[in-house]
Amino acid sequence: MAEEVILRFDETTFEYEHKKPLINEVSFSVRAGAKLTLMGQNGAGKSTIFGLIRKKIKPTGGNIFIASGATIGTAFQAVAKEDFNLTVEQYFAKAFEIVPANLKSKISKAMEAVNLEIPTDRRVGDLSGGQQARILLAFALIQNPDILLLDEPTNNLDQAGIEHLIQFLIMYDKTVIVISHDADFLNSFTEGVLYLDVFTKKIESYVGDYYSVVAEIQNRIEREQMKNAQLEKQIKDRKEKVNFFAHKGGKMRKLASKLKEETEEMEENKVEVRKEDKTIRDFNIPNQEIIGNVVTINSVKIIKNHEPIIKNVNIVLRQKTRMLISGPNGIGKSTLLRTLVDKAGESAKIMDGVIVGYYSQDFATLDFDSTVFKSLENCMAEGTDIEHMRAVAANFLITGELMNRKISQLSEGQKGLLSFARLVLMRPGLLVLDEPTNHINFRHIPVIARAINGYKGAIILISHMPDFVKEIEFNEHLELDKI
Repeated sequence: MAEEVILRFDETTFEYEHKKPLINEVSFSVRAGAKLTLMGQNGAGKSTIFGLIRKKIKPTGGNIFIASGATIGTAFQAVAKEDFNLTVEQYFAKAFEIVPANLKSKISKAMEAVNLEIPTDRRVGDLSGGQQARILLAFALIQNPDILLLDEPTNNLDQAGIEHLIQFLIMYDKTVIVISHDADFLNSFTEGVLYLDVFTKKIESYVGDYYSVVAEIQNRIEREQMKNAQLEKQIKDRKEKVNFFAHKGGKMRKLASKLKEETEEMEENKVEVRKEDKTIRDFNIPNQEIIGNVVTINSVKIIKNHEPIIKNVNIVLRQKTRMLISGPNGIGKSTLLRTLVDKAGESAKIMDGVIVGYYSQDFATLDFDSTVFKSLENCMAEGTDIEHMRAVAANFLITGELMNRKISQLSEGQKGLLSFARLVLMRPGLLVLDEPTNHINFRHIPVIARAINGYKGAIILISHMPDFVKEIEFNEHLELDKI
Protein backbone atom coordinates (compact mmCIF):
# COMPACT_ATOMS: atom_id res chain seq x y z
CA MET A 1 0.00 0.00 0.00
CA ALA A 2 1.44 3.36 -1.09
CA GLU A 3 2.13 5.96 1.56
CA GLU A 4 -0.29 8.88 1.57
CA VAL A 5 1.03 12.01 -0.13
CA ILE A 6 -0.20 15.03 1.79
CA LEU A 7 1.47 17.72 -0.35
CA ARG A 8 2.69 17.85 -3.95
CA PHE A 9 4.12 20.57 -6.18
CA ASP A 10 3.65 19.79 -9.90
CA GLU A 11 5.87 21.91 -12.19
CA THR A 12 5.03 24.94 -10.05
CA THR A 13 6.37 28.35 -11.06
CA PHE A 14 6.13 31.63 -9.18
CA GLU A 15 7.36 35.04 -10.24
CA TYR A 16 7.00 38.58 -8.90
CA GLU A 17 8.28 40.06 -12.17
CA HIS A 18 7.41 38.77 -15.62
CA LYS A 19 9.93 36.22 -16.92
CA LYS A 20 11.95 36.45 -13.70
CA PRO A 21 10.81 33.36 -11.78
CA LEU A 22 11.74 32.95 -8.13
CA ILE A 23 10.98 29.24 -8.49
CA ASN A 24 10.69 27.56 -11.89
CA GLU A 25 8.76 24.35 -12.67
CA VAL A 26 9.36 22.95 -9.21
CA SER A 27 8.15 19.40 -8.55
CA PHE A 28 8.27 17.40 -5.31
CA SER A 29 5.98 15.44 -3.02
CA VAL A 30 5.72 15.08 0.76
CA ARG A 31 4.25 12.01 2.44
CA ALA A 32 2.05 12.31 5.52
CA GLY A 33 4.10 12.27 8.73
CA ALA A 34 7.40 13.22 7.05
CA LYS A 35 9.85 15.56 8.79
CA LEU A 36 11.75 17.52 6.17
CA THR A 37 14.18 20.43 5.96
CA LEU A 38 13.65 23.10 3.29
CA MET A 39 17.18 24.23 2.54
CA GLY A 40 18.67 26.89 0.27
CA GLN A 41 20.71 30.08 0.08
CA ASN A 42 19.39 33.31 1.62
CA GLY A 43 16.89 34.77 -0.85
CA ALA A 44 16.41 31.53 -2.81
CA GLY A 45 12.65 31.54 -2.15
CA LYS A 46 12.15 29.25 0.84
CA SER A 47 9.61 31.55 2.50
CA THR A 48 7.88 31.83 -0.89
CA ILE A 49 7.44 28.04 -0.92
CA PHE A 50 5.76 28.36 2.50
CA GLY A 51 3.56 31.16 1.16
CA LEU A 52 2.44 28.94 -1.71
CA ILE A 53 1.66 26.04 0.63
CA ARG A 54 -0.38 28.38 2.83
CA LYS A 55 -2.21 29.72 -0.28
CA LYS A 56 -1.25 33.29 0.67
CA ILE A 57 0.18 33.65 -2.83
CA LYS A 58 -0.82 31.83 -6.02
CA PRO A 59 1.53 30.08 -8.46
CA THR A 60 1.96 31.68 -11.88
CA GLY A 61 2.32 28.23 -13.44
CA GLY A 62 1.80 24.57 -12.56
CA ASN A 63 -0.22 23.22 -9.66
CA ILE A 64 -0.06 22.58 -5.91
CA PHE A 65 -2.03 19.70 -4.43
CA ILE A 66 -2.83 19.42 -0.71
CA ALA A 67 -4.69 16.38 0.65
CA SER A 68 -8.39 17.00 1.13
CA GLY A 69 -9.18 18.41 4.57
CA ALA A 70 -5.49 18.81 5.54
CA THR A 71 -4.93 21.82 7.79
CA ILE A 72 -1.77 23.96 7.87
CA GLY A 73 -0.17 25.75 10.82
CA THR A 74 2.80 28.08 10.50
CA ALA A 75 5.32 29.30 13.07
CA PHE A 76 6.73 32.47 11.53
CA GLN A 77 10.18 33.98 12.06
CA ALA A 78 8.88 36.99 13.96
CA VAL A 79 5.74 38.37 15.55
CA ALA A 80 4.10 40.95 13.29
CA LYS A 81 4.55 44.45 14.69
CA GLU A 82 0.79 45.10 14.48
CA ASP A 83 0.30 42.29 17.02
CA PHE A 84 2.62 43.78 19.65
CA ASN A 85 -0.22 45.54 21.50
CA LEU A 86 -2.32 42.37 21.78
CA THR A 87 -2.38 40.38 24.99
CA VAL A 88 -1.21 36.77 24.75
CA GLU A 89 -4.84 35.61 24.91
CA GLN A 90 -5.93 38.02 22.16
CA TYR A 91 -3.01 36.88 20.02
CA PHE A 92 -3.99 33.21 20.26
CA ALA A 93 -7.61 34.05 19.49
CA LYS A 94 -6.43 35.12 16.02
CA ALA A 95 -5.59 31.48 15.27
CA PHE A 96 -9.32 30.68 14.95
CA GLU A 97 -12.08 31.88 12.65
CA ILE A 98 -14.51 31.20 15.50
CA VAL A 99 -12.89 31.61 18.93
CA PRO A 100 -13.52 28.39 20.93
CA ALA A 101 -15.12 28.56 24.37
CA ASN A 102 -12.19 26.61 25.82
CA LEU A 103 -9.54 28.96 24.40
CA LYS A 104 -7.72 29.31 27.73
CA SER A 105 -7.45 25.53 28.05
CA LYS A 106 -6.07 25.29 24.50
CA ILE A 107 -3.58 28.09 25.24
CA SER A 108 -2.42 26.27 28.36
CA LYS A 109 -1.75 23.04 26.43
CA ALA A 110 0.04 24.84 23.59
CA MET A 111 2.20 26.78 26.06
CA GLU A 112 3.03 23.57 27.91
CA ALA A 113 4.16 22.02 24.60
CA VAL A 114 6.70 24.83 24.09
CA ASN A 115 7.74 24.93 27.76
CA LEU A 116 6.54 28.48 28.40
CA GLU A 117 4.72 29.83 31.42
CA ILE A 118 3.61 33.47 31.27
CA PRO A 119 0.42 35.33 32.22
CA THR A 120 -2.03 35.49 29.29
CA ASP A 121 -2.74 39.18 29.97
CA ARG A 122 0.87 40.15 29.11
CA ARG A 123 1.40 42.25 25.97
CA VAL A 124 3.05 40.24 23.21
CA GLY A 125 5.37 43.18 22.51
CA ASP A 126 6.65 43.08 26.10
CA LEU A 127 7.87 39.48 25.77
CA SER A 128 11.54 38.70 25.18
CA GLY A 129 12.75 37.45 21.80
CA GLY A 130 12.95 33.89 23.13
CA GLN A 131 9.44 34.08 24.61
CA GLN A 132 8.11 35.43 21.32
CA ALA A 133 9.79 32.55 19.48
CA ARG A 134 7.93 30.08 21.72
CA ILE A 135 4.66 31.99 21.31
CA LEU A 136 5.02 31.75 17.53
CA LEU A 137 5.42 27.98 17.75
CA ALA A 138 2.54 27.64 20.21
CA PHE A 139 0.35 29.72 17.85
CA ALA A 140 0.90 27.10 15.14
CA LEU A 141 0.41 24.14 17.50
CA ILE A 142 -2.86 25.42 18.99
CA GLN A 143 -4.42 24.84 15.57
CA ASN A 144 -3.42 21.12 15.69
CA PRO A 145 -2.34 21.25 12.03
CA ASP A 146 -1.77 18.28 9.71
CA ILE A 147 1.14 20.17 8.13
CA LEU A 148 3.35 22.18 10.48
CA LEU A 149 5.57 24.80 8.82
CA LEU A 150 8.42 26.14 10.96
CA ASP A 151 10.38 29.17 9.74
CA GLU A 152 13.65 29.51 11.71
CA PRO A 153 12.08 28.16 14.95
CA THR A 154 15.33 28.18 16.97
CA ASN A 155 15.97 31.91 16.54
CA ASN A 156 16.20 33.54 19.99
CA LEU A 157 15.69 30.22 21.81
CA ASP A 158 18.11 29.34 24.59
CA GLN A 159 19.59 25.84 24.72
CA ALA A 160 16.84 24.54 26.99
CA GLY A 161 14.24 25.82 24.54
CA ILE A 162 15.97 24.19 21.57
CA GLU A 163 16.24 20.85 23.37
CA HIS A 164 12.55 20.99 24.30
CA LEU A 165 11.63 21.77 20.67
CA ILE A 166 13.70 18.82 19.39
CA GLN A 167 11.96 16.44 21.79
CA PHE A 168 8.57 17.76 20.70
CA LEU A 169 9.34 17.36 16.98
CA ILE A 170 10.64 13.82 17.41
CA MET A 171 7.35 12.84 19.10
CA TYR A 172 5.08 14.86 16.77
CA ASP A 173 3.26 12.38 14.51
CA LYS A 174 2.21 14.79 11.77
CA THR A 175 4.00 16.37 8.82
CA VAL A 176 6.71 18.94 9.57
CA ILE A 177 8.65 21.12 7.12
CA VAL A 178 11.36 23.31 8.66
CA ILE A 179 13.41 26.22 7.37
CA SER A 180 16.47 26.64 9.58
CA HIS A 181 20.17 27.42 9.41
CA ASP A 182 20.89 25.58 12.67
CA ALA A 183 22.64 22.46 11.37
CA ASP A 184 22.80 20.57 14.69
CA PHE A 185 19.10 21.22 15.35
CA LEU A 186 18.11 19.99 11.89
CA ASN A 187 20.22 16.86 12.14
CA SER A 188 18.42 15.86 15.35
CA PHE A 189 15.10 15.00 13.71
CA THR A 190 15.11 15.53 9.94
CA GLU A 191 14.71 12.55 7.61
CA GLY A 192 15.08 14.32 4.29
CA VAL A 193 15.94 17.60 2.60
CA LEU A 194 14.19 19.65 -0.07
CA TYR A 195 17.01 21.74 -1.56
CA LEU A 196 15.92 24.91 -3.34
CA ASP A 197 18.69 25.87 -5.76
CA VAL A 198 18.93 29.65 -6.09
CA PHE A 199 20.52 29.29 -9.54
CA THR A 200 18.31 26.70 -11.29
CA LYS A 201 15.17 27.82 -9.33
CA LYS A 202 14.27 24.15 -8.83
CA ILE A 203 14.02 21.77 -5.85
CA GLU A 204 16.11 18.63 -5.43
CA SER A 205 14.82 15.97 -3.00
CA TYR A 206 17.21 13.98 -0.79
CA VAL A 207 16.62 11.24 1.78
CA GLY A 208 18.69 11.00 4.98
CA ASP A 209 19.68 13.07 7.99
CA TYR A 210 20.87 16.61 7.45
CA TYR A 211 24.62 16.05 7.61
CA SER A 212 24.54 13.02 5.30
CA VAL A 213 22.52 15.00 2.74
CA VAL A 214 24.93 17.95 2.85
CA ALA A 215 27.82 15.49 2.34
CA GLU A 216 25.97 13.83 -0.54
CA ILE A 217 25.42 17.18 -2.25
CA GLN A 218 29.11 18.06 -1.87
CA ASN A 219 30.24 14.65 -3.21
CA ARG A 220 27.95 15.06 -6.19
CA ILE A 221 29.40 18.48 -6.97
CA GLU A 222 32.96 17.10 -6.77
CA ARG A 223 32.07 14.20 -9.11
CA GLU A 224 30.49 16.57 -11.62
CA GLN A 225 33.44 18.94 -11.47
CA MET A 226 35.86 16.01 -12.06
CA LYS A 227 33.85 14.75 -15.02
CA ASN A 228 33.76 18.22 -16.55
CA ALA A 229 37.50 18.68 -16.02
CA GLN A 230 38.16 15.44 -17.95
CA LEU A 231 35.82 16.52 -20.74
CA GLU A 232 37.44 19.96 -20.87
CA LYS A 233 40.86 18.36 -21.43
CA GLN A 234 39.51 16.08 -24.17
CA ILE A 235 37.66 18.99 -25.82
CA LYS A 236 40.82 21.12 -25.78
CA ASP A 237 42.84 18.29 -27.41
CA ARG A 238 40.14 17.79 -30.06
CA LYS A 239 39.97 21.50 -30.89
CA GLU A 240 43.72 21.62 -31.39
CA LYS A 241 43.46 18.67 -33.82
CA VAL A 242 40.52 20.31 -35.60
CA ASN A 243 42.55 23.49 -36.12
CA PHE A 244 45.54 21.48 -37.36
CA PHE A 245 43.61 19.28 -39.84
CA ALA A 246 41.36 22.11 -41.06
CA HIS A 247 44.34 23.76 -42.74
CA LYS A 248 45.18 20.57 -44.61
CA GLY A 249 43.47 19.60 -47.81
CA GLY A 250 41.26 16.70 -48.95
CA LYS A 251 40.61 13.89 -46.48
CA MET A 252 42.22 15.80 -43.64
CA ARG A 253 39.61 18.55 -43.98
CA LYS A 254 36.85 15.92 -43.80
CA LEU A 255 38.47 14.46 -40.68
CA ALA A 256 38.55 17.95 -39.16
CA SER A 257 34.81 18.32 -39.83
CA LYS A 258 34.09 14.98 -38.17
CA LEU A 259 36.24 15.84 -35.15
CA LYS A 260 34.43 19.18 -34.85
CA GLU A 261 31.05 17.41 -34.68
CA GLU A 262 32.36 15.02 -32.00
CA THR A 263 33.76 17.98 -30.02
CA GLU A 264 30.40 19.75 -30.10
CA GLU A 265 28.73 16.56 -28.83
CA MET A 266 31.27 16.33 -25.98
CA GLU A 267 30.51 19.93 -25.00
CA GLU A 268 26.80 19.06 -24.87
CA ASN A 269 27.63 16.15 -22.52
CA LYS A 270 29.22 18.47 -19.97
CA VAL A 271 27.26 18.30 -16.73
CA GLU A 272 25.67 21.48 -15.42
CA VAL A 273 27.26 21.48 -11.98
CA ARG A 274 24.85 22.66 -9.30
CA LYS A 275 26.39 25.83 -7.95
CA GLU A 276 26.82 25.66 -4.22
CA ASP A 277 25.69 28.40 -1.87
CA LYS A 278 28.01 31.37 -2.04
CA THR A 279 29.74 32.21 1.21
CA ILE A 280 30.53 35.78 2.15
CA ARG A 281 34.22 36.68 2.00
CA ASP A 282 36.29 37.50 5.07
CA PHE A 283 35.77 41.08 6.15
CA ASN A 284 36.93 43.59 8.78
CA ILE A 285 34.80 46.00 10.81
CA PRO A 286 36.84 49.23 11.10
CA ASN A 287 36.61 50.86 14.51
CA GLN A 288 36.35 54.42 15.78
CA GLU A 289 39.34 55.19 18.02
CA ILE A 290 38.15 56.05 21.55
CA ILE A 291 40.01 56.85 24.76
CA GLY A 292 38.05 56.50 28.01
CA ASN A 293 35.05 54.62 29.32
CA VAL A 294 32.96 53.64 26.30
CA VAL A 295 30.13 52.15 28.41
CA THR A 296 29.34 52.43 32.12
CA ILE A 297 26.69 50.20 33.73
CA ASN A 298 25.80 50.69 37.41
CA SER A 299 22.68 48.53 37.65
CA VAL A 300 20.59 46.16 35.53
CA LYS A 301 16.94 45.17 35.62
CA ILE A 302 16.27 41.45 35.48
CA ILE A 303 12.95 39.60 35.37
CA LYS A 304 12.28 36.78 37.83
CA ASN A 305 8.87 35.17 38.22
CA HIS A 306 7.55 37.85 35.84
CA GLU A 307 8.60 40.63 38.24
CA PRO A 308 11.40 43.19 37.66
CA ILE A 309 14.32 43.23 40.08
CA ILE A 310 17.11 45.84 40.11
CA LYS A 311 20.62 44.46 40.65
CA ASN A 312 23.63 46.72 41.27
CA VAL A 313 26.72 46.05 39.15
CA ASN A 314 29.97 47.86 38.40
CA ILE A 315 30.78 47.39 34.72
CA VAL A 316 33.05 49.59 32.61
CA LEU A 317 33.82 48.86 28.95
CA ARG A 318 36.83 50.46 27.32
CA GLN A 319 38.02 50.23 23.72
CA LYS A 320 39.00 46.54 23.60
CA THR A 321 36.55 45.20 26.20
CA ARG A 322 34.37 42.34 24.93
CA MET A 323 31.40 41.44 27.10
CA LEU A 324 29.12 38.43 26.67
CA ILE A 325 25.66 38.68 28.25
CA SER A 326 23.93 35.40 29.04
CA GLY A 327 20.84 34.12 30.82
CA PRO A 328 17.60 32.26 30.08
CA ASN A 329 14.87 33.57 27.78
CA GLY A 330 12.85 36.36 29.36
CA ILE A 331 15.37 37.50 31.96
CA GLY A 332 15.95 40.88 30.29
CA LYS A 333 19.02 40.59 28.04
CA SER A 334 17.61 42.35 24.95
CA THR A 335 15.84 44.93 27.12
CA LEU A 336 19.20 45.86 28.65
CA LEU A 337 20.71 46.43 25.21
CA ARG A 338 17.74 48.47 23.95
CA THR A 339 17.81 50.63 27.10
CA LEU A 340 21.52 51.23 26.63
CA VAL A 341 21.32 52.08 22.90
CA ASP A 342 18.19 54.22 23.28
CA LYS A 343 19.77 56.10 26.24
CA ALA A 344 16.56 55.37 28.13
CA GLY A 345 18.06 54.96 31.58
CA GLU A 346 20.56 56.60 33.92
CA SER A 347 22.04 53.31 35.12
CA ALA A 348 23.65 52.39 31.78
CA LYS A 349 25.37 55.01 29.64
CA ILE A 350 27.41 55.24 26.45
CA MET A 351 30.09 57.92 26.23
CA ASP A 352 29.09 60.96 24.18
CA GLY A 353 30.37 60.88 20.61
CA VAL A 354 30.62 57.10 20.37
CA ILE A 355 29.27 55.67 17.10
CA VAL A 356 27.16 52.64 18.03
CA GLY A 357 26.81 49.72 15.65
CA TYR A 358 23.63 48.05 16.90
CA TYR A 359 22.51 44.72 15.43
CA SER A 360 18.95 44.23 16.65
CA GLN A 361 17.50 40.71 16.57
CA ASP A 362 14.25 42.10 15.06
CA PHE A 363 16.06 44.45 12.61
CA ALA A 364 14.55 47.47 14.38
CA THR A 365 17.45 49.60 13.10
CA LEU A 366 16.35 49.09 9.48
CA ASP A 367 13.75 51.27 7.78
CA PHE A 368 11.69 48.69 5.89
CA ASP A 369 10.30 51.36 3.52
CA SER A 370 13.79 52.47 2.51
CA THR A 371 15.71 50.97 -0.41
CA VAL A 372 18.81 48.89 0.22
CA PHE A 373 20.93 51.56 -1.50
CA LYS A 374 19.61 54.36 0.73
CA SER A 375 20.04 52.25 3.87
CA LEU A 376 23.71 51.68 3.04
CA GLU A 377 24.29 55.26 1.92
CA ASN A 378 22.80 56.69 5.12
CA CYS A 379 25.27 54.90 7.39
CA MET A 380 28.49 55.57 5.44
CA ALA A 381 31.30 56.96 7.56
CA GLU A 382 32.90 60.25 6.53
CA GLY A 383 35.30 59.80 3.63
CA THR A 384 33.54 56.71 2.22
CA ASP A 385 32.52 56.84 -1.46
CA ILE A 386 29.76 55.04 -3.33
CA GLU A 387 32.21 52.74 -5.10
CA HIS A 388 33.52 51.48 -1.76
CA MET A 389 29.96 51.14 -0.45
CA ARG A 390 29.02 48.94 -3.42
CA ALA A 391 32.14 46.81 -2.92
CA VAL A 392 31.26 46.27 0.76
CA ALA A 393 27.69 45.36 -0.18
CA ALA A 394 28.85 42.87 -2.81
CA ASN A 395 30.99 41.16 -0.18
CA PHE A 396 27.72 40.42 1.65
CA LEU A 397 26.06 39.12 -1.55
CA ILE A 398 24.11 42.37 -1.94
CA THR A 399 24.50 42.92 -5.67
CA GLY A 400 23.08 45.46 -8.10
CA GLU A 401 19.71 43.78 -8.50
CA LEU A 402 19.02 44.15 -4.77
CA MET A 403 20.10 47.78 -4.44
CA ASN A 404 16.78 49.31 -5.53
CA ARG A 405 14.60 46.88 -3.60
CA LYS A 406 12.79 48.00 -0.49
CA ILE A 407 14.18 46.36 2.64
CA SER A 408 10.71 44.91 3.30
CA GLN A 409 11.17 42.80 0.13
CA LEU A 410 14.37 41.15 1.37
CA SER A 411 14.46 37.74 3.02
CA GLU A 412 15.31 37.69 6.73
CA GLY A 413 18.76 36.33 5.89
CA GLN A 414 19.39 39.17 3.43
CA LYS A 415 18.33 41.69 6.08
CA GLY A 416 20.93 40.16 8.39
CA LEU A 417 23.69 40.46 5.78
CA LEU A 418 22.60 44.05 5.04
CA SER A 419 22.92 44.80 8.77
CA PHE A 420 26.52 43.55 8.77
CA ALA A 421 27.34 45.60 5.66
CA ARG A 422 26.02 48.67 7.49
CA LEU A 423 28.27 47.91 10.50
CA VAL A 424 31.32 47.81 8.22
CA LEU A 425 30.40 51.16 6.62
CA MET A 426 29.64 52.88 9.96
CA ARG A 427 33.10 52.42 11.49
CA PRO A 428 31.59 52.13 15.01
CA GLY A 429 33.34 52.55 18.33
CA LEU A 430 30.95 50.13 20.03
CA LEU A 431 29.33 46.97 18.65
CA VAL A 432 26.05 45.97 20.35
CA LEU A 433 25.05 42.61 18.87
CA ASP A 434 21.76 40.95 19.82
CA GLU A 435 21.60 37.42 18.36
CA PRO A 436 23.58 38.32 15.21
CA THR A 437 23.45 34.78 13.81
CA ASN A 438 19.64 34.68 13.58
CA HIS A 439 18.50 33.99 9.99
CA ILE A 440 22.10 33.75 8.75
CA ASN A 441 23.16 30.82 6.57
CA PHE A 442 25.44 28.59 8.66
CA ARG A 443 28.19 28.84 6.02
CA HIS A 444 28.53 32.57 6.76
CA ILE A 445 28.73 32.21 10.54
CA PRO A 446 32.47 31.30 10.86
CA VAL A 447 33.32 34.33 8.67
CA ILE A 448 31.20 36.62 10.87
CA ALA A 449 32.78 35.19 14.04
CA ARG A 450 36.28 35.94 12.70
CA ALA A 451 35.30 39.51 11.85
CA ILE A 452 33.84 40.17 15.30
CA ASN A 453 36.87 38.60 16.97
CA GLY A 454 39.14 40.87 14.92
CA TYR A 455 37.24 44.04 15.78
CA LYS A 456 39.31 46.48 17.89
CA GLY A 457 36.51 48.45 19.53
CA ALA A 458 34.25 47.55 22.46
CA ILE A 459 31.73 44.71 22.05
CA ILE A 460 28.56 43.67 23.86
CA LEU A 461 27.11 40.40 22.56
CA ILE A 462 24.07 38.21 23.21
CA SER A 463 24.01 34.83 21.47
CA HIS A 464 22.46 31.44 22.14
CA MET A 465 24.79 29.72 19.65
CA PRO A 466 27.66 28.11 21.66
CA ASP A 467 29.75 27.23 18.60
CA PHE A 468 29.65 30.87 17.51
CA VAL A 469 30.41 32.28 20.96
CA LYS A 470 33.45 30.06 21.50
CA GLU A 471 35.13 31.55 18.40
CA ILE A 472 35.19 35.00 20.03
CA GLU A 473 37.57 35.93 22.86
CA PHE A 474 35.65 37.63 25.69
CA ASN A 475 37.20 39.34 28.71
CA GLU A 476 33.88 40.12 30.49
CA HIS A 477 30.86 37.91 31.12
CA LEU A 478 27.60 39.24 32.58
CA GLU A 479 25.46 36.27 33.66
CA LEU A 480 22.09 37.83 34.45
CA ASP A 481 20.78 34.70 36.17
CA LYS A 482 23.71 34.66 38.60
CA ILE A 483 23.88 38.23 39.86
